Parts: sequence; C-alpha cells; structure tokens
Amino acid sequence: MFEFEWFWMFLLIPLPWLLRKFLPVAETRSAALKIPFYQRWLSVPTVKNSAATNKSPLRYFYYSSWLLLLIAAAKPMWIGEPVNLPTSGRDIMLAIDLSGSMENPDFVLNGQQVDRLTAVKAVAGEFISRRQGDRLGLILFGKRAYVQTPLTFDLKTVRYMLEDAEIGLAGKETAIGDGIGLAVKRLQDRPVDSRVLILLTDGANTAGEVEPLKAAELAKGVDLKIYTIGVGADSLDVQTFFGTRNINPSADLDEKTLTSIASLTGASYFRAKDTAGLEKIYATLDQLEPAAQEAETMRPQASLFYWPLSAAILLLLISSCIAMLTVHLPKAKVS
Repeated sequence: MFEFEWFWMFLLIPLPWLLRKFLPVAETRSAALKIPFYQRWLSVPTVKNSAATNKSPLRYFYYSSWLLLLIAAAKPMWIGEPVNLPTSGRDIMLAIDLSGSMENPDFVLNGQQVDRLTAVKAVAGEFISRRQGDRLGLILFGKRAYVQTPLTFDLKTVRYMLEDAEIGLAGKETAIGDGIGLAVKRLQDRPVDSRVLILLTDGANTAGEVEPLKAAELAKGVDLKIYTIGVGADSLDVQTFFGTRNINPSADLDEKTLTSIASLTGASYFRAKDTAGLEKIYATLDQLEPAAQEAETMRPQASLFYWPLSAAILLLLISSCIAMLTVHLPKAKVS
C-alpha cells in the first residue's frame, strides 16, 4: 500500500497564493538595470502579456513544481505485505547416525519395508518443519562427524540437507562422541536456556577421538541438554540359505551409554522400535522443548520521495529554459 508519513505537509499547498495575495509588492526606487530596448522587449507577446497581467503561462510550471516538492517533503512510502520475523526460540542441533547399520530394513513406512535412515528422514523431517521460531542445525556422523547445516532459521534447507544424506557418507563406523563434541562446539556460545541436541543412533561408539561419556561431561559443562534416541527393531525375519531366521537387528545398540548421556545432561533417552514409536518420540520432544508460539511481523518499507523531487527539479529547469528563451531578443541592426 502507498502512504505519506508527513501528510500535514499538504497544508502548505496554498502558501504561494497567500504570499502573493497578502505580502506587499516590492518597489524599486531606482532602476538597477537599464535596458535600451525595453519598449521593443515589451512588444514580445508573451512578455507583454506577463507584464500586463502578471500571469505568465510559466506559473503552471511553478505551481506544479511546488506541489511536487510538497509531495516529496511529505515522505511518500510504499508499505509491503507483513513478513513474519524469526523469533528467538531454541537452538537445536540434530545429530543423525549414517553408519552402515542404518541400512537395516526393519522399519515400515507407508506400508513398505524401508531402512532405518529412510524412516528417520520422514519422521525427523516433519519434526523440523514444526519447529517454526527455532534455529536448527544438522550434524551427520559415521566414522567422522561433520556439520551438514549450521544453525539457521531456514528450516526448508535443514530438511533438504537431511533428505540428501546417504548411508556411509561419513564412513561405516559410529563416532557418537565426536558428534556430541561437535555439537558442544557449535552451541556453547548460544543462550544457556536454549541449547538442545537430539542425537539419534542405532549402535555403539566404534570410532572417533572422544569417548561419548567424556563428550557428555563437556556438554553438561556448557548446559547443553542431549536427548538420545536409539532406533532399531527387536526382531527381524531374514532369509538365509537354511530358511527364515529371526534375528535381533539392534543387538549392537548401546542403550546403557545413551541413557547415561541423556541423564548426565538433564535430558531423556528414548527407544524407537518402529516408525510409529519414532513419531511419538518426536511428538514428545515437541512437548518437552516447545517451539516459540508468538511470531513478530514487519512490513518492508521503500521511500519514494526522490521521484517527485526529481520531477520538481526537472520542471524548474524546463521553466527556466523557457523563460530565458522568451526574453531573448535578436541584436538590432545598425544602419
């Protein structure tokens, strides 16, 4: 929408007319300039009419310029549509395991058997979309841990980068401690009450330079809460040379360490044996760490004063040129 910030400036529109009407006309007692061809100058129709009636056609240029100057002084603004501003919510890092065991097909999604990472992408992706007002980041870890997405309000990018993750991208082993240490490094400078790490894995720490419990102590030192999630079914039927055999695909899951990490940092450990259980866990996390509800809005503004100001200057230049051309007289012939 279009509006004027100082609309009262338009009260000055009649000012030139009032000055002309009520101020006395200046009188000159002695001529400052003598024009030898004055009578001839008066014979020019435009000048004669202006001198006689004191109503030069150029007055329309002057009045238009005055109006444009007032429009510029009134500060015309273009106000855009309201835009939601990110609110100061929580700073949440998601640490996702990409080790080789995440390809075990013991989850069901939309009626189809899928691997663990595919189910995590679907459920965690929905969780990311719900965290409006929070800054989210993504850490992926296998044999190594690295930041896939730094903390940002751009939740679409975080979700896209999670969808783009592939099993084995960071190695086939599991460096849980390094993932926690990297989160501590990224979150230690953030506000104390907003630091949260949600770590998801399906195994035990088999790689990395930092032990998980040592990393948890570092997290506790910077008031970082670590919610841990262990994923994987308890039983899975697999086809072997000797027929169908039931195995425990989560035999390597170190629940004791994951529970200790969560407890040490004042958080909780969750166990996800199927997709529905994983959805409930992330719904519970929404309740334990609620997202900011009240969003601030702003309306972008663009100042437009330079358009009427430029037009006023242009009109004044044109009127000045016309005035100079009007009074210009050819040189008299010498007989």
